[in-house]
Order: sequence, then C-alpha cells, then structure tokens
Amino acid sequence: MNIKDKLLAQRIYFTLSGLFICSLVVSNLIFQKFFYWYPFGDFELFGAKLFEISVGIIPYPITFLITDIISEIYGKKKANQVVTTGIFASVFSLAIIYIANHLPAIEHSPVDDALFTKVFGQTALAVLASMIAYLAAQYIDIQVYHFWKKLTKGKMLWLRNNFSTITSQAVDTFSVLFLLCSFNILPWALFGKLFISGFAFKLLIALLDTPLLYLFVYFFRRKFNLKLNDELIID
Repeated sequence: MNIKDKLLAQRIYFTLSGLFICSLVVSNLIFQKFFYWYPFGDFELFGAKLFEISVGIIPYPITFLITDIISEIYGKKKANQVVTTGIFASVFSLAIIYIANHLPAIEHSPVDDALFTKVFGQTALAVLASMIAYLAAQYIDIQVYHFWKKLTKGKMLWLRNNFSTITSQAVDTFSVLFLLCSFNILPWALFGKLFISGFAFKLLIALLDTPLLYLFVYFFRRKFNLKLNDELIID
C-alpha cells in the first residue's frame, strides 16, 4: 500500500472512530427519555408492546456496525482499540457532567440546578451501568465476529455480522437493564418489557445494517485492492 492510500485508510479509521465515540457518549446522555415507535401500532411480543424503548438505544446499532467494519477491514486489534477509547471518552464526559452538576446556576440561567440535576443527575450511575454492559458486549461482539471470520475463512460476511451483533446485543440489553434496575434507576417491573422491546429493536437493526456492511466492505476492497480476508495495516 502506497503512502497516499495509507493516509486515506488512516483518515477513514479516525473518522469511524470519531463517529463511534460520538454515538457512545450521546447514548449515555439521552437515555432517560423513552418513546414508542409508532409504525408497529399495538403489536405485542410476549406481552411487551413493541417498541417502547429509550432514545439512548438509537445510536447503539451505529457503534456495532462501525466495530464490524473496523473488525473486517482493520482487524481485531484496531476494533478493540476503538472500543477502549470509547470507554475512556465516556468516563471523561462523566467527569465533566459531574463538575457541571455541582456548579450553582445563576439566577437568570435558562436551565436551573433542579432541571439540570433531573436530566443529568442519574447520568453517573447510568453511564457506569452502561459502560460495564457495553464493554462486555463490544468485546464479545469482536470475539464472536473474528471466531466466525476464522471459521468461515473470510466468507459468509452476513453470518459473522449478524451472529456477533445479535449475541453481543443480547448481553448488552440484559446487562444494562439489570444494572439500572439494581441501582433503582428503573423499576424491576419494567425489566422484562424493556428487555424484549430493546432486544427486538436491536435485532431488527442488526438485520437491516447487513447490506450497509456489505457496501462498506465492497468499497474498501475495491479502493485498497484487498482480497478476501485481507486487512489494512495502518500502524
């Protein structure tokens, strides 16, 4: 790979990493708002209405698509690297929010102390729960992805994409809800319904993002003349 292509590959990697970190941090900040995805009407699954979910779940599928792209093109080491960086970014954002929450608002502040605390006051516990669950899920995603990649010798991209995402999303959804309920941020009565709704949404998105993964992989392989199972080395 020549210098020009290597620089382009590095820029793409940094762009994907930036999108990953942004999606991760934002999801931790907006999680307290829940909504109902109306196209499904009153459809229920095991007694849970689909989809009653947190808006924080919206950016999550983006992060798993990005780690699958990085895993496929840049390799396991780079995928793990961006996940670890995302965790540090979440901790850093948490520290900023903690400081901001303890600074007194002036009299004419559009957002007073009570409102700020109501929106961000539980962010610390939420981010902690999210990070624990997310860290486990993302590393599982990468491990499962490369297990199937090795087993299929780089073939059947759809298989490793969906198996890795479905497995890791199940772990993430269960773990984060378990921790949020344990910290009394959410009532246990909602655990089952939110798990079914959240996992069903993630499962649907995992299936829908497969064509996008194929599109990105096709672009990379054509642009950088990569053969099946080849990876870009940008160190």
